[in-house]
Amino acid sequence: MGKILWVIIVILIVFWLLGLVLKIGGGLIHALLVIALIIFIIQLVTGRRSI
Repeated sequence: MGKILWVIIVILIVFWLLGLVLKIGGGLIHALLVIALIIFIIQLVTGRRSI
């Protein structure tokens, strides 16, 4: 499950950077990036990291 979250986070960061450069889909990408960041922080705090 942890690897899937990492893949989703990386994909969202790439889309977010493309959105910044190309000025498309800004609101949706920012919302999804914030959700991914919250999931990442929860995963770090709870200590359930599977590498």
